[in-house]
Amino acid sequence: MAKVVVLGSACALADERHEHAYLAVSGRQGAVLVDCAGQALVRLRRAGLDPDTIGEVVLTHFHPDHVYGLPVLILEMWLSGRQRPLRVRGLAHCLERVAHLMDDFGLHDWPAVYPVSFEPVEARAGAPVVETADFRITAWPVQHMIPALGVRVQDKETGRVMAYTGDTQPCPEVIDLARGADLLIHEATGAHPGHSSAAQAGAAARQAGARRLALIHYEVGRADPARLVPEAGAAFGGPVTLAEDFGALEF
Repeated sequence: MAKVVVLGSACALADERHEHAYLAVSGRQGAVLVDCAGQALVRLRRAGLDPDTIGEVVLTHFHPDHVYGLPVLILEMWLSGRQRPLRVRGLAHCLERVAHLMDDFGLHDWPAVYPVSFEPVEARAGAPVVETADFRITAWPVQHMIPALGVRVQDKETGRVMAYTGDTQPCPEVIDLARGADLLIHEATGAHPGHSSAAQAGAAARQAGARRLALIHYEVGRADPARLVPEAGAAFGGPVTLAEDFGALEF
């Protein structure tokens, strides 16, 4: 069964126990990284995932807490002897900026660096992102402060589906993205512009007919995030869990 490994769970203000939110979707033959914060190489290894099995990175949007770890990941993979290509996918708004950032770091002047490509995703409902040996991944534009994506991952062997909203306020696109999903991973920053509360996440899961809901990208440090679970559950009426750093969610 495919699983999501939570490499970080916090909103943009992290703490010593919660890294900024990003995920590894792991199958039988490899893994896909969704967003990239912090020390991704270290965290992947701690989670028992071989970084060399990651051929794809999907970026939901160009905010610092979702992309700042990518240059270090590319660097550390190179220093670790990686040879296989790495493909970075996302909206053109995001990829243009990330590619310029890597140009500023002189990526193409590094000796014997492995191929790194930046491959844009269309800003439309159900846009194809990538098909791997394990997964078929599509994307929906969602409503955030800048152009942003949510992603839908289908396990090709079982047909089961995981949907991840990325950062978004409530919008019809999230319902379409999560329609009938076995697992919806929904942000729960709070009812702020460009974001959603736990109750709004629960309402989205109910409207989409998702089977299970996991909350991510939540506030840490000032209050116990466990309080969000009953809030979401009251609106959803189904099982709700809190995505925790290094936790695994099967789908």
